[in-house]
Amino acid sequence: MNAAALAKRAVAPARERVVELDGARIRRALRGRKRYRYVQPRVQREGLGWLVASPNCSRNIDPAGGEIPVAWLVPANGGRWLLHRRDHAQGCWVLHCAGVTLAQALQDLCEDPRREFWP
Repeated sequence: MNAAALAKRAVAPARERVVELDGARIRRALRGRKRYRYVQPRVQREGLGWLVASPNCSRNIDPAGGEIPVAWLVPANGGRWLLHRRDHAQGCWVLHCAGVTLAQALQDLCEDPRREFWP
């Protein structure tokens, strides 16, 4: 195996560790959210980013209270992030903010004063 191939193999595990660290930061931040603190949201890899899904306790979206997607966080260039909210009526993701740090995106998600993420 040549040096370039070895270097590429060494970078992949390091990148995965950083990705998992992002997931841990998201999970930890969600413990401090303002809405529906009594349910446990699920955080999982989705495409290039992270999907946050949660039981719909208000039953505004799912009358049975089933799990609904609430946010999608996607890393962008330069350590910045894109934060999307789910438009449940249209069935699509809507960009909430772009070019923010992960901490800023998580603050928006956890505070959610206009109930855009946790309907």
